[in-house]
Amino acid sequence: MPEPEADAATRASAAGAKVVRWGAFSCALVPCTLLTCGYPAGAALGTAVGLTAVTAACRMLLRQSERAYIQQTYARLSIDRPGPHRGRHSRTGTGLHRGGRRPGAPDQP
Repeated sequence: MPEPEADAATRASAAGAKVVRWGAFSCALVPCTLLTCGYPAGAALGTAVGLTAVTAACRMLLRQSERAYIQQTYARLSIDRPGPHRGRHSRTGTGLHRGGRRPGAPDQP
């Protein structure tokens, strides 16, 4: 079963995609409507370019927000999980400080 946070990230991504699709639709619809109402072609073209720029900026901001939300979600999930078993005396690694040469110890053949 998917985790609630991951499901929320998927829903947020789908909602952002829907907003971008509507923005792209309006980039095509508004200039056509302006031409139908008698506005000059230059004005309709300028409006289309402006709407496209705004839609692209919104898409970029939505993607950035989604990435931040997903990173925050996974960071929260990793905090909730217990860490690895550290073993006896809370040491990590396998014999990191055992054996080997010690400073100041006489050389042994």
